[in-house]
Amino acid sequence: MINIEKTQNVVVVAVIGEFTLTDYKEFEDKVLHQYHFEGRANLLFDWRDMVDYSVDVAWEEIKFMREHGSKFGRVAVVTDDQWQTWSAWVSNLFIDADVTVFSDYDEALDWVTDAEV
Repeated sequence: MINIEKTQNVVVVAVIGEFTLTDYKEFEDKVLHQYHFEGRANLLFDWRDMVDYSVDVAWEEIKFMREHGSKFGRVAVVTDDQWQTWSAWVSNLFIDADVTVFSDYDEALDWVTDAEV
């Protein structure tokens, strides 16, 4: 399940349980809508409650980031999981944004909110 909220220039994406391809497509639609109508955004991925994701989500993420990676300013990822941290750094190879991993949600939100897009 996915929960997406927009505040100021930040799109917050919280994943709870399994991150499905349907969830990822919802994220894509929201971010592309944001970009089309309001310009670049900063992203905050809250993966603390994410249990799992499928290979098709990983592949879709790579394709999406390669095509639309210039549409982001900063990307904050909140997680304590080593594999999710590794995934965030791999994503960094495909985008122009500044990607940083945090273990504390409030620190991530401060960092991503304070940035100009």
